[in-house]
Amino acid sequence: MSSLVSRVVAAVALVPALALATPPAAPAKKPEPAQAAQPAKPTARPSKQYTIEQFMATTRLAGASFSPDEKKLLFSSNESGIFNAYTLPVRGGKRAALTQSKTDTTFAVSYFPKDERILFTRDQGGNENNHLYVRTADGKEKDLTPGDKLKARFLGWKAPDYSAFYVLTNERDPRFFDLYKYDAKTYARTLLYQNDGGYELSDISRDEKWIALDKSRTTSDSDIHLYDVAKKELKHITPHKGTASYSTATFDPGSTALYYLTNDGSEFTRVARHELATGKKEDVERADWDIMYTYFSENGAYRVTGVNEDGRTVIRLHDTKAHKQVTLPQLPEGDITSVSIARSEKRMAFYHSGDRSPNNLYVYEFATGKAARLTDTLSPEIDPEDLVEAQVVRFKSFDGMEIPNILFKPHQATPENKVPAIVWVHGGPGGQTRKGYSPIIQYLVNHGYVVLGINNRGSSGYGKTFFTADDQKHGREPLQDCLEAKKYLASLPYVDASRIGIAGGSYGGYMTLAALAFHPDAFNVGVDIFGVSNWLRTLQNIPPYWEAFREALYQEIGDPVKQEQMLRDISPLFHAGKIKKPLLVIQGANDPRVIKPESDEIVQAVQKNKVPVEYVVFPDEGHGFTKKKNEAEAISRMLGFLDQYLKKSGAAPMN
Repeated sequence: MSSLVSRVVAAVALVPALALATPPAAPAKKPEPAQAAQPAKPTARPSKQYTIEQFMATTRLAGASFSPDEKKLLFSSNESGIFNAYTLPVRGGKRAALTQSKTDTTFAVSYFPKDERILFTRDQGGNENNHLYVRTADGKEKDLTPGDKLKARFLGWKAPDYSAFYVLTNERDPRFFDLYKYDAKTYARTLLYQNDGGYELSDISRDEKWIALDKSRTTSDSDIHLYDVAKKELKHITPHKGTASYSTATFDPGSTALYYLTNDGSEFTRVARHELATGKKEDVERADWDIMYTYFSENGAYRVTGVNEDGRTVIRLHDTKAHKQVTLPQLPEGDITSVSIARSEKRMAFYHSGDRSPNNLYVYEFATGKAARLTDTLSPEIDPEDLVEAQVVRFKSFDGMEIPNILFKPHQATPENKVPAIVWVHGGPGGQTRKGYSPIIQYLVNHGYVVLGINNRGSSGYGKTFFTADDQKHGREPLQDCLEAKKYLASLPYVDASRIGIAGGSYGGYMTLAALAFHPDAFNVGVDIFGVSNWLRTLQNIPPYWEAFREALYQEIGDPVKQEQMLRDISPLFHAGKIKKPLLVIQGANDPRVIKPESDEIVQAVQKNKVPVEYVVFPDEGHGFTKKKNEAEAISRMLGFLDQYLKKSGAAPMN
């Protein structure tokens, strides 16, 4: 189910923990361009303010796997303060914790198809070196991928007998992932594919004859290769002219075709298929937006497609035999995501969330058409009416390019009660700010800040022209979009134009630092969450398992050998002497993507300017927050910083 965009976003970045309807009968049309500012209508509704402890009482959930008898669901939850594996009856009832880690983040992967064992992953303090574990029915845990400095990923089960499962690991060569087949009873393993070519292994056919491999040349140009397991031959199946993205989606259950994603010859990513026997290709599904993924249920009765429709996910569920879409359950405003269809294909699990509602787990019965909600994750002390609905807005940037954004407006903000505002920049490059529940954004909005989540040029989800518009332009045109976002906010009648800051994580942290360094009078404050300050060092020190994307990253951002001066020119660290506005920096000590020296050095450099600088380091986190106590402290420190230097101080006059 991987796509080039999602893989590059994951590789370069990004903020996993700070964020984040039924499908239309036909593909939705893209909205007409907005005319200037379209401010949300003022409301007089009072809004109760909540503490960070009340916000953190909300639970985050992820994943869903049916037990062999389909009476229980396996999922991940952070209700204990850190993610662990839990199980819950599909008809509702008390959930039970299957793992009890207090220090290392644990994510549930899957039930064994024939018994009560489970697979789960765990890293060490956020270092992202996930190992794959098995937990037996009696609670014993075994590391299936032992060793130091290796990373493992579960690829899938061998169907239909489930006698084995597939695992990717980079233990042989830290740069590349090899494919192993594990016996489901003994855990003995066999090497199926040794990856010496720097490919991304995406899927293996059910008959075990074919392995699908993706190869990226740039972040917007990639290919698919097929490996014949018996002949040990590799075949390139997507030769093309010009720039186009090809990435593997999945093999069909009958092992007759490979379904893949491509934007070759079109602006938006679509689904196509390659017949394995003949090599014939044909388009399968299109949308007026980028399709993010497609995959089959166990026996192929259903195919699930996710469409990135203007910053939200729209699911299309296809009945493959009737050749029609299945009507999904009518739920409150929000998105259905993470659809998991049981092996019997009689029911499915999914998550539903909205701007004012975090993910909740549901089970849907195909025979009755009824959906049952199994969880209630929002803090019981929070009235969702006190939270806000996000609004999709657009403005035209300096060169006329239309920039989409997600706008969060406090209830108390009116022309008579103007409030401060934040330009929020997502991770990436190539990420996207989307509609949906974000605890950090809702907390800031609840405490009186307008937040504009900008999707500057280079963001995913708006077609390949927009996605590639930032290539080799970082620190320049995309940053100009952020300056235009500030102007947009200043035009809103309920925003205090003299109190506007900028914040973001990872690439968004870089954009924050770049704004303060290259346009020192534009914003009043900056919040940098594990952001890049020195592109030369970041690109030279990428994790070894990103090797398959190294050249693509160099094409996107810059080559540290061939373009050293350019990268110096766009790296805030070398221009830190110009920063004169208050800065908050937040960093995980074990971050493998943006290493701690990136934050250490920018803090030291800005302190020389006699500028207020606050620095928060979490010794047990990596690239994001996976522990509630750390997330609570980070958000609290952010609000305190903004209150002191943006809200309560009044703003220094803009020069």
